[in-house]
Amino acid sequence: MMKRLLFVLILSLPPIAVAEKDQPNAADYTIAVHVSSSSLVQNCTDVTGGSSVCSIEQRLLVTIGGKKYELENSRATALLRTGDYKAKIVKDETKTNYEYLRTYEFLFSDGKTGTYAVMGEME
Repeated sequence: MMKRLLFVLILSLPPIAVAEKDQPNAADYTIAVHVSSSSLVQNCTDVTGGSSVCSIEQRLLVTIGGKKYELENSRATALLRTGDYKAKIVKDETKTNYEYLRTYEFLFSDGKTGTYAVMGEME
């Protein structure tokens, strides 16, 4: 009787498992990125009524495949340490042979990821 009661009680409880985001597959992050500079920049936009709305953006100077880029993360709350990271392209839109939009996703050592948009390209 006690086993049956325990069984019914367990079945009536809501699922305890918390839905977790699938862990990224490290094999998908094949692009080597070297971060040579990392900074937080305050970006303020004027709105009607004479007030401003400000946000903090993270800007990185990186080298990817021998080419230098400026990347931006508008959701960052801390500096990314300089050094080497693995990344993959999550957005790559080329409308003409002279313009493009590209976003990289970095994989960090703890399995978390960060998204960085290309904001500049240098030679």
